[in-house]
Amino acid sequence: METPNMGVPAKLAERMSMAEQHEYLRARFSRRRMLRAGAVSVGALAVGGALGGTASAAPVAPQLLAGGATAGIDGSLVAPIGRHLAFGPEPDTQFRVSWQVPAPVKRPFLRYGKNPWDLSHKIEAEVRTLHTPALTPTGKAVDQYYLHVALEDLRPDTTYYYGVGHQGFDPASQQAISTLGTFRTAPSRDHRWGKVYEPFTFTAFGDQGVSDHAKGNDHIILAQNPAFHLHAGDICYADPAGSGQDSDKSVFDATTWDAFLVQTETVASKVPWMVSYGNHDMEAWYSPNGYGGENARFYLPDNGPDKRSVPGVYSFRYKNVGVISLDANDISYEIPANLGVSAGKQTRWLERTLKDLRNDETVDFVVVFFHHCAFSTTHQHASEGGVREAWVPLFEKYRVDLVINGHNHVYERTDAILGNKVAKAVPSGATVEPATDGVVYVTAGAAGRSLYRFDAPDSYEGHEKRVDSVDTYYFAKGGGKVTETVEWSRVRYTGYSFIKVDVKPAHLGQKSEMTVTALAEDGTRVDHYTILRKVGEGWDGNSDDDGEGGGWGW
Repeated sequence: METPNMGVPAKLAERMSMAEQHEYLRARFSRRRMLRAGAVSVGALAVGGALGGTASAAPVAPQLLAGGATAGIDGSLVAPIGRHLAFGPEPDTQFRVSWQVPAPVKRPFLRYGKNPWDLSHKIEAEVRTLHTPALTPTGKAVDQYYLHVALEDLRPDTTYYYGVGHQGFDPASQQAISTLGTFRTAPSRDHRWGKVYEPFTFTAFGDQGVSDHAKGNDHIILAQNPAFHLHAGDICYADPAGSGQDSDKSVFDATTWDAFLVQTETVASKVPWMVSYGNHDMEAWYSPNGYGGENARFYLPDNGPDKRSVPGVYSFRYKNVGVISLDANDISYEIPANLGVSAGKQTRWLERTLKDLRNDETVDFVVVFFHHCAFSTTHQHASEGGVREAWVPLFEKYRVDLVINGHNHVYERTDAILGNKVAKAVPSGATVEPATDGVVYVTAGAAGRSLYRFDAPDSYEGHEKRVDSVDTYYFAKGGGKVTETVEWSRVRYTGYSFIKVDVKPAHLGQKSEMTVTALAEDGTRVDHYTILRKVGEGWDGNSDDDGEGGGWGW
C-alpha cells in the first residue's frame, strides 16, 4: 500500500522521521519522473532548489511572477481567492495579508488606506509557489500560487481598508471594489496606564478540515466579532494519514488547501487567523521538517526560536493578553516523525518567553495554544506524555492562565491542575485564579473534521453526569500507552464546537477577567468559566534556569 503520507508506504512511514520521508519522496520522484508527470513550474524551484536535491527547511523563497512566467495570462480573468490575515509580532503596528491566485499573474500587489475611496498605498506582493507532483497512483501534479504582503508601521487602534490584485485586476476599480476587506490594529500597549483597555473577544479551535460543520463554525465565529482567532493545528487535512499513521483511505491531495482557504476566507479575510501546526500539517514532500508547504501558505510572526525547524512557533501581545503558539510535533511521543526537530530550542525559548510575559506589566493573561493534548481522556488519542514532561512544568511554574489544544475531536475541559492532580474543582460557571489555583486545560478539537468519543459519559453545562474518576491513558516515550485513572476531567462534550474568550481588562490593583465559553455549532453554550488575574501581579523575577527558586509576587 502506497497511498498514505504523500506516497510513502504506510508501514515504512511509521518507522521514518519526517526528514527521512522527505528524502524518500525526493529520491522516488526524480527529475525525470516529474518531467513525465507534468511540466515543471516556477513553484518546483521555489521549494528547495533543484528537484533531485534536498529541499531546505527554510521558508519558501519568493518568486516574483512577471514577464515570461505569465505569458498568455489575461489578468482580468483571474480573481484572487483565499484571503487570510495574520498579525505580525506587534499587532498594534504589524499585519500580514495573504491570498492565492488560481493561475500565475503579473505584478501582484496590495492596496490599503483608511478609507475605501483612498487606497493610495500600494505594495508589491511576495509570491511563494508550490509544485506538487503526482505523489499517489491516482493523483496528479498541482501548481499553487500564494501571495503575501507584510504591513509595517501602521497606526495603532485604526481600521484599514485593503484590496489585493494584479495586472488586469485592480481592487480599487469600479468592477472589483466589492472585494475590499478591512482589518483593525490593536491599541498601543504603551498606553495601558493612560486608560483601561476596552473589553474584547477572541476565539479558538483545532482540527477543522473542509466540511459543512467547519463552515458552520466559521459563521458562528464571525458572529462573535473576535479580535483574532487561534487555530490549534490540523488545519485542512490535505494529508489525511497524519504523518505516517496507517490508513487504507489516505491520499494526499494538495487541492484540499484551495478548498480550505476559500471556505475560511469569509472569516479569515476579516479576522487574523493565527495557526499552530499539528501532525496532519507535516507534509513530507516540501521540506525535511514537513513545513515547506505551510511556509508557502501562511505568513506567521518570525519571533520564535528557530523558523527553520519550527516555523509555527511564535508569540504576540494583544492588549493585556500574551499569546504563545507552540509546535507539539517537536516533543510528541505518540507521533514521533518530528520528535526533537528543534533540538530543545523550542522549550528553552518557551521558558524565556513565559518569563518575559510575566515580567511585562502590560500583560495580565498568558494563553498558550498548540495541537497535542496535555490532558484529555478520549478513546482515540487521550494525553501526550511528551507535553507533560517538557512543557507542563513550565505552565505550572509560570501559572499560564489558559492552555488550548486540539488533536482530540471533542470539547473537554479540566479542573485546575497542579502536579497531574486536581488543585481546585472548576465546574461550569465557576471562577479560577491560576496564580493560586493551578492551570486549566481546554481541548477544542471539534472544529469540523470528525468527532471522537469518550469512554466516560458526556458531561456538560445543563447535562452534568459527574463521575469521580475516568480510566484513560497517556503516550509515553517510545509510543506506548500508559493507563491511568484521573479525576481532572470536568467537562466532556461530543459535538462540533469552538471556544470564545471574553476579556475584560481592569485598573492597576484590580482583577482583570477572562471568561472562557464553549459554544456548539448552533451557538448553544455547553460550558463556561471565568479566570481572574490581579493587574500588576506576576513573576517576581527570581526564577532560576533549573526551575528552582523564584515565585509569585502576591
